[in-house]
Amino acid sequence: MKHKGMMIILDGLGDRPVAALGGATPLEAAHTPHMDAMVAAGRCGLVDTLYPGMPVDTHTGAGVLLGLKPGDAFHLPRGPVEAAGTGLPIMPGEIALRCNFATLEADGNSLRILDRRAGRISEGTHELADALQDIPLGEGFTASIRPATGHRAVMRLSGPGPLPEISDTDPGSSAEPCPVSISHSLDALNPLGEEAANALNRLVREAHARLDNHPVNQKRRQQGKPPANGILTRGAGTIGSIHNILHHLGLHAAVVAGERTLVGLANLFNFTAISQPGFTSMPDTDLAGKIAAALAALEEHDIVFLHIKAPDIHAHDRNPVAKKEGLELIDNALLPLLREEIVIGITADHTTDSNTGRHCGDPVPSLICSAAGRKDKCNEFGETPCLAGALGRIRGHAFLLSVLDEMQCLQNYQTADSPYYI
Repeated sequence: MKHKGMMIILDGLGDRPVAALGGATPLEAAHTPHMDAMVAAGRCGLVDTLYPGMPVDTHTGAGVLLGLKPGDAFHLPRGPVEAAGTGLPIMPGEIALRCNFATLEADGNSLRILDRRAGRISEGTHELADALQDIPLGEGFTASIRPATGHRAVMRLSGPGPLPEISDTDPGSSAEPCPVSISHSLDALNPLGEEAANALNRLVREAHARLDNHPVNQKRRQQGKPPANGILTRGAGTIGSIHNILHHLGLHAAVVAGERTLVGLANLFNFTAISQPGFTSMPDTDLAGKIAAALAALEEHDIVFLHIKAPDIHAHDRNPVAKKEGLELIDNALLPLLREEIVIGITADHTTDSNTGRHCGDPVPSLICSAAGRKDKCNEFGETPCLAGALGRIRGHAFLLSVLDEMQCLQNYQTADSPYYI
């Protein structure tokens, strides 16, 4: 008899020891009786979402946990995932790019980044995006931008022919202030590569010119907030064919999330995407509402993925105390799950080090709990206790398979299964 399953993805859950927490990680320092109870009733371990030691982004780590074949994860750029999450159509030959609204300032003939997230702007982004529609960039190139979640947005770049991947203008988590990166072609065989990169560089300058004195930014300056007067881009590309093990098994899946990246993955995989106004990608998300929505979705689906972004936000802000306290809030919200006879998996898409604010390649603490499943001797949920767990150290795809096996949804391996595993 098959069992229902729920996988809870706590974005950026893993961490490294923090001096301010007495050398513990935020999860180890947190009081998490409900997750501890799940560990005591099941088994735990450490999960490398892609490969040991390899840092990954949310779309890569979460994509694998949602059933994406690991080999396909290497060819899944972030831009098209974000586009799918916002409903921005990308036609053949166009490329999609993930963007940040950022705070920039002129520095001679270049631009300098003061804040990559413009103070984590959450209001006014639709008005800013309205000023960045169908921008002519010369040589047959145009660009349009649509807001996503918080400070994030997505861009569609169109040109006179099929466009290749181009490099980021966002330098990432470098120390600010720092220059905006110059985009270049990543495909030497495509003659449009450098033209597309140059068009993107023109777009960055044009966006700054249009946004610097926008009414939204005039108001933000009056309020003492950093202006969102620029755009940074990364993750350009398109999506080819993708394989998902859940479809191969004939399972019906749903994703509960407030993060456009997870909604985009759900849309790409033809899962049911469940989001409500109170479901945000910030620590103020409606945790109780998300849990209730996930349980309701189980009535019509075989497995539900519940995504919670808050741990990653706190770690990127280098605030391990807030991450610890946020994990305690999440744990408290999980109480209704202890009364359900379902297979529960808790894991993360990656580790985010709250000392540095960056993703790192450390494995993430993970657990699987079900009434009929094996148990180990662990009684606490954390990076160190999970070292001794019965799951051992496994990859993200194997963690999903372990959950599916406890749900009794797997068959013995057959050669026809190979496109979904390798």
